[in-house]
Amino acid sequence: MGNFTKWIAGGLGWAFFGPVGGLIGFLVGSFLEPGITIQKSPTGATTAGDFALSLLVLVSAVMKADGKVLKSELDYVKRYFSQSFGEGTASEAIMMLRDLLKQNIDIKEVCSQMKTRLDYPSKLQMLHFLFGISMADGQAHPREIDLIQIISGYFGVTSKDYESIKSMFVPNTDTAYKILEIEPTATNEELKKAYRKMAVKYHPDKVAYLGEDFKKSANEKFQKVNEAYEKIKKERGIV
Repeated sequence: MGNFTKWIAGGLGWAFFGPVGGLIGFLVGSFLEPGITIQKSPTGATTAGDFALSLLVLVSAVMKADGKVLKSELDYVKRYFSQSFGEGTASEAIMMLRDLLKQNIDIKEVCSQMKTRLDYPSKLQMLHFLFGISMADGQAHPREIDLIQIISGYFGVTSKDYESIKSMFVPNTDTAYKILEIEPTATNEELKKAYRKMAVKYHPDKVAYLGEDFKKSANEKFQKVNEAYEKIKKERGIV
């Protein structure tokens, strides 16, 4: 049993209802092994299962953004999930993803549901996953990037936070500064202040409630912030 089965069986709250539930509801029952039942979350709080299923829905939308889905893309997604969560989880994710890719997804509706249920750090983590999967083959199609930006807008993520995460995957001349959400003209004191702010914003503990698997993956953003800070310090000769 991979983590996807564990996440789903461990508890579903809001993802079981609304437009997200409409997309995955018919999949869940046939997906679980005999004897395994879904525990409904009584608190209404986001569970790892809610997050994982919502992520798959958005991944399928991003993969179809350029008008085609190649086997190579599925292989890249499977490899990404495998590296992040293990072989079993990757296989389960691809099984569900294949079915989701056949469905029409109203991205505005599903994002509207997620916006009201996901806290801000979880939205940032969702965008991080989407960029990671989009760039799994070493490049991102412009339509995929455009859709991720639209998703970010529907989530209510600020433009600076969006550009920060995008810069972790799509390099430009000011990548390190964009990750820290400052301009190259920032003073050293402003640099240090920005680093402290971003380190808090992207700390893995912000999504600790999703469990160790997602927390471990969230550490990638935290590392990118540290790398950006160290790069600028080196360029400026800051000890």
